[in-house]
Amino acid sequence: MSTLNGKTILVTGAAQGIGRGIALRLAADGARIALVDIKADKLAEVQKEIEALGHKATTFVADVSKRADVYAAIDHAEQALGGFDVMINNAGISQVQPLADVTEAELERIFRINVDSVVWGIQAAAKKFQARKQGGKIINASSIAGHDGFALLGVYSATKFAVRALTQAAAKEYASSGITVNAYCPGIVGTDMWVEIDERFAELTGAPKGATYEKYVSGIALGRAQTPEDVAALVSFLAGKDSDYITGQAILTDGGIVYR
Repeated sequence: MSTLNGKTILVTGAAQGIGRGIALRLAADGARIALVDIKADKLAEVQKEIEALGHKATTFVADVSKRADVYAAIDHAEQALGGFDVMINNAGISQVQPLADVTEAELERIFRINVDSVVWGIQAAAKKFQARKQGGKIINASSIAGHDGFALLGVYSATKFAVRALTQAAAKEYASSGITVNAYCPGIVGTDMWVEIDERFAELTGAPKGATYEKYVSGIALGRAQTPEDVAALVSFLAGKDSDYITGQAILTDGGIVYR
């Protein structure tokens, strides 16, 4: 029997890509899933996929960069699914830009989505766990770019380093409440985000479309690009009972790119 049976898990950025992959895996493992994203139509599609597998899901449209939206999403998850056990702060965006060209608006936007949302998710989830007088798990999306700073991805890397710092600090602050806080650090995942990254690299460097993606994939020790399912497997472990004695960690799942 899965250790996720009967658990209520909220996944932000669940409408596509890694978030969708995580939601489908956790549902297959027996959890009830609250799907949160800004894209209502795609959320509804993922909900149908989960329900077609015989599992329970609910959707909530939210802008996770807004504190009130995150708190409301967690309240909805608890009310709609009858509990609240795991928070997965997955939502995020990329940004490919030379540091010399980063604008105030670009800096503010990516930090609000990639960092502010994690602060609100940690805050709101911990308060809900404490109000319910139970422990819980908070799982954040970092990246290989949270371990190494990458050229033309400097600000994106900074946001993912920030997620690692928040993960460590939150793990220390909430341990006494029985709350663990960890992060997963994917590498080169074949999703729409990497299509956008590759296209932007092509614009900036003159490389043919697809060349940057292939260059990064060719450097993976295990010899292939990562899938959302690869990431979801680690998240499933972090969400389950077998990871109860792990906290404050940002675990690399990249097929062999960054070594720590």
